[in-house]
Amino acid sequence: MRPPRPEPPDHTSPGHTPPPQAPARRAPWWRGRGVERREVGFWRALWREPGQVVRIMLWSVLEAAPAFLVGHAVARAIEDGFARAEPLVGMAWLAALGVTWTAAAVAARQVVLGVAAVAEPFRDDLLAHVVEGALRRDTRGDSAAVARAGLQVELARDAFAAVVTTVRGFVFTVVGVALGLLTLAPQAVVLVLPPFVAGLGLFLASLPALARRQRAFLLADESLAEAMTDMAGGLRDIEACGLQEGVAGRLRREVGEQAGAARALARVTAVRTAALAVGGWLPVVLLLAGAPWLLGGGAGPGVIVGALAYVTQSLAPALGGLVEGLGVSGVRLAVTLRRITTAVPAAGPPRDRARPPTADVRLDAVTFAYGPHSAPVVDRLDLTVPEGDHLAVVGPSGAGKSTLAALISGTLRPGSGQALVGGVPADRIDPAARVLIPQEAYVFRGTLLENLAYLRPAASPAELDAAVAAVGATDLVAELGGYGATLDPAALSAGQRQLIALVRAHLTTAPLIILDEATCHLDPAAEARAEEAFARRGGTLVVVAHRLTSALRARRILLMDGAQVTVGTHDELVRTSPLYADLAGHWHPEPVS
Repeated sequence: MRPPRPEPPDHTSPGHTPPPQAPARRAPWWRGRGVERREVGFWRALWREPGQVVRIMLWSVLEAAPAFLVGHAVARAIEDGFARAEPLVGMAWLAALGVTWTAAAVAARQVVLGVAAVAEPFRDDLLAHVVEGALRRDTRGDSAAVARAGLQVELARDAFAAVVTTVRGFVFTVVGVALGLLTLAPQAVVLVLPPFVAGLGLFLASLPALARRQRAFLLADESLAEAMTDMAGGLRDIEACGLQEGVAGRLRREVGEQAGAARALARVTAVRTAALAVGGWLPVVLLLAGAPWLLGGGAGPGVIVGALAYVTQSLAPALGGLVEGLGVSGVRLAVTLRRITTAVPAAGPPRDRARPPTADVRLDAVTFAYGPHSAPVVDRLDLTVPEGDHLAVVGPSGAGKSTLAALISGTLRPGSGQALVGGVPADRIDPAARVLIPQEAYVFRGTLLENLAYLRPAASPAELDAAVAAVGATDLVAELGGYGATLDPAALSAGQRQLIALVRAHLTTAPLIILDEATCHLDPAAEARAEEAFARRGGTLVVVAHRLTSALRARRILLMDGAQVTVGTHDELVRTSPLYADLAGHWHPEPVS
């Protein structure tokens, strides 16, 4: 995730080329050029791509066409067709309504696709917020909390899509009905719209209380579930210590609070029924009761039936959908967003993070296994990587190369021993001090510039161009349409994603770079260019090699083969290690004794 932007350390070791120095702190140069940092928020997500919103609105006009036509079609079918013994005319009006419904169905499909295109980036923002908050607060000890937040992100995405779909449909339907009534029977508007507005107002006024009651119910329900889990897990101790009464009393209180919260929620929810009755069905009663007045004003029976069709077929269902959508999905969205931002906040400084004074790496008797009963993947490993060194890690699949990269970067903690960077435990170093690129490079939805400058948003255009050229991504930038091009990660090849991640890492001022098969999807020439760019960049470079040519470019090579770990140059390992000689294609069988 995006780290803070500290000033880089002053590297003064002999023969070391320091990474480019960061400019003085200032507003990122891309501000004001259509590129902004992604933030969590409903309106931010909705209007991130105005063009997509405009397309949704245009399709919504077609989708709402039946809401405008239904009253006219019914009225004309009755008065111009069936009432005059002209069934073909009446059927033609109804057929026109049917064609409109068919077109509306096509438009509805396009609306769903458009809403999904808006909702997915919203989900990405929330997920990024959760992950960044987890990294900043170091929640590795509470993975369940992060998992719950991840589930809440999915719930929020679904609720966001439901709210956008519901509110949009309601607005366009109401506009269509209002225009239809005004053009069909203007006098009927006074019988329909006032109670409809009253019902709508009653429902909207109840929303804040509904959100509060919904949140209180969720908290009480979770508290009761937690108390029941604790009780079930400690039944033997409760019985042995004679704590039955105390535990039962606590559970009674929890059940009472949950029941009270449920009753309070039910009372507020009942307002929705009243709102539907006032806004959806009272207009029907008023139209029927006011039929003599409408007939006296020149409206025919067909017009009255058409006005009833507007209310029963469009207006009342639209209000019902809004009440259901906002009353359930809207409240759920509000509550979930609050819980996400409260449970895993992304703001605030990292906890117990330190900027290491140097970029040397040292592993002292490091052991790591992926389970308490699993064999160690790394076993009592001692390793020193001096600052400015270029180390390649090779070995057969499953030898622990990626695990070693994760231990050096601090994303895994040793089961025993120490993994240090500049004398600081690797899992406690400032994230800005190191960059790890895994085999599957991460690219998020957004512009190419946002992706490239993600770890260093204050980089200048010249620094960005230099990093792109050094890694060999100039052609890729042109192919994608420039820095302002919007990226769809699914449409990029694995090699394109790796190039973007490599530029992102090269642009940072991090003195420690770890490439975990980060060039495996590039061709050999592109891989060589990228690795040579990082070698020239300066700092400490650790490369988990995909091809043996990566080892040939390194100063030293670490060969991993289970418990056997050997360090040396290429020539040394070819002479001393049969495994390496085999990997290098220089295998010489041992003489038969």
